[in-house]
Amino acid sequence: MADLFDTGATQADQPQPNRPLADRLRPQSLAQVIGQAQVLGPEAPLGVMLASGSLSSLIFWGPPGVGKTTIARLLADETDLHFVQISAIFSGVADLKKVFESAKIRRQNGRGTLLFVDEVHRFNKAQQDGFLPHMEDGTILLVGATTENPSFELNAALLSRSQVLVLERLSLADLELMTQRAEQELGRALPLVADARDALQEMADGDGRALLNLIEQVSAWKVNEPLNRDTLATRLMRRAAKYDKSGDEHYNLISALHKSVRGSDPDAALYWYARMLEGGEDPRYLARRLTRMAVEDIALADPQAQAVCLQAWETYERIGSPEGELALAQAVIYLALAPKTNAGYMAYKAARRLAKETGSAPPPKHILNAPTKLMAEQGYGEGYDYDHNAEDGFSGQNYFPDGVKHPVLYQPVERGFERELKRRVEFFAKLRTQRNS
Repeated sequence: MADLFDTGATQADQPQPNRPLADRLRPQSLAQVIGQAQVLGPEAPLGVMLASGSLSSLIFWGPPGVGKTTIARLLADETDLHFVQISAIFSGVADLKKVFESAKIRRQNGRGTLLFVDEVHRFNKAQQDGFLPHMEDGTILLVGATTENPSFELNAALLSRSQVLVLERLSLADLELMTQRAEQELGRALPLVADARDALQEMADGDGRALLNLIEQVSAWKVNEPLNRDTLATRLMRRAAKYDKSGDEHYNLISALHKSVRGSDPDAALYWYARMLEGGEDPRYLARRLTRMAVEDIALADPQAQAVCLQAWETYERIGSPEGELALAQAVIYLALAPKTNAGYMAYKAARRLAKETGSAPPPKHILNAPTKLMAEQGYGEGYDYDHNAEDGFSGQNYFPDGVKHPVLYQPVERGFERELKRRVEFFAKLRTQRNS
């Protein structure tokens, strides 16, 4: 599997035109790798490890095509370790046993093994645990690669023995540098005008391997003049955005949507909403999450927000796509521009905590009904003040269990409709103090 890179120099002395461009441009040293300065720089984790001569087991976490395989292979070269590569998709217990046995023999002969495991998160718990004794006794130095969040996909024991390094999608500047190196290798410039060149790099979506595959296609075309963006678009399909509805990108994008709504940015909120739809997300899931946002972040600052979400959800169910998705988009805009409060949410959590702390304390007897003579004799309902008969329709009585001091759970803010609720809370608090003084 080819990964990405900056060759720094061509390999004209070994012309093999049938080799894929990605393979021909494979870097020969870590210094030639494009991007990933946050892990490869002199003061970055790998730079420091190599300078000190002490390399630990690693987990590379990042999207496809950002150099995970290439860096692992070059680390083996830098440390004079034998490089072994397996994929968790195609390897089982028997394969792992063979790898470990070979590594033991190699170690007895004085050479270590760097075992690179692609898609390491695909191994189950037992298989992941199988690495531990061989990591601990030095038989292997493990370098795992995963596109999924290691916190959720890898065992705690494996994580505790490894350092997680995050590899980032390549920037447009990185992709431009890679394009230039590819042109050097090909011996000619791509037949693209400036905006088409930008479009080609955008199509790669941060994936260097994908970019090189696109470049290889474009370089094979016979054209009379450089192509513009529109012409390029008719010849190449835009690469689908990376989006796994059950994976890390799903949670990253819904988090981005939620925080954009909370941050009152309708443009950003619409963008992330559209990104999820383009990735194939179920609009019903988005409808549910929008309703949650209305309840959690807007609440009584705009009581209408929840109704807007439910109506948009119902509209989608009745008319489907694409008009139904437009209704949800309008709900996104409404939520983003609505006044925000989490006072109700915080009050609810505080009430739950208080309920746990006070256990099974009964209500005070004066607010209990007394449907039987025995209950009346026990004082049920005795001393209850009927609020409708009180001045201002408010008695000011205590409704908490005896011995529980009246807490302040709900603290509305000065935004939207909650401004009015705040005024009411303060009004009743003042009356309560007067009636009980």
